[in-house]
Amino acid sequence: MGGSWWWVRARSEREILETFAWVEVVTDPETMARFESERGAEVDIDAPRMPPGLAELRAERAAQRGRVGFGAMAGRNVVHLRRRWDEEDAEPVVYLMEVDSDGRRTRQVELAADGTALRSGPDDWVFNPPVVDLFDPVLVDQEISRSEFEGHWARARHVDSGP
Repeated sequence: MGGSWWWVRARSEREILETFAWVEVVTDPETMARFESERGAEVDIDAPRMPPGLAELRAERAAQRGRVGFGAMAGRNVVHLRRRWDEEDAEPVVYLMEVDSDGRRTRQVELAADGTALRSGPDDWVFNPPVVDLFDPVLVDQEISRSEFEGHWARARHVDSGP
């Protein structure tokens, strides 16, 4: 998986997240030092023009801003979601996800069409990038309760266990 890096000057981390869709703000000095040699474009959040890639993320966020539910999930420590995943070459699957404040999964239950339920966590995943943008207004309709998630979690078998 790849990504793009920009060094954005802004008044706050929250301002960056409210201005650009699908971004992760890195403030850890050790991580920033590791990527200093690969420093990309430096931009001011108030600049009228943004570099390619970042301009599209700003436009996407601007389109979301006026919609009901914009930012409703942002700032929460934990969010529980039900998301349908349709792949062309596979049966549709529903994922129940517990997501932390930066959009990364902490736990997940996969509900297959045949009724199989598999649970997994970070130790089961090769990598765990953010999977949701918590400012995205579509998430409001995908939210489920903690108790619904916990009920499925308790009944699901671990992804590595047998049937």
